Amino acid sequence: MHRVTLRYWAGARAAAGVETEQVEASSLADALAAAKAARADDPGFARVVDVCSLLSSGRAVHRSRLGEPLAGDTEVELLPPFAGG
Repeated sequence: MHRVTLRYWAGARAAAGVETEQVEASSLADALAAAKAARADDPGFARVVDVCSLLSSGRAVHRSRLGEPLAGDTEVELLPPFAGG
């Protein structure tokens, strides 16, 4: 298990109610699942997370790679779609 820092931007931050949070996970899929589980009573949060673009170390993370094992602690930025761009 590794420490994953989730950094929320714009509407994702509003949905999460925090700027960042840390979870323990072995993959990014597990990290996102943990964040969703912590807000199981708020299905809106899960909808926002599911449409976010994900960046790790400044690089886009394709959703097909979320289940890959993490090599160490990491930070992931969640960026919701922005109007006009």
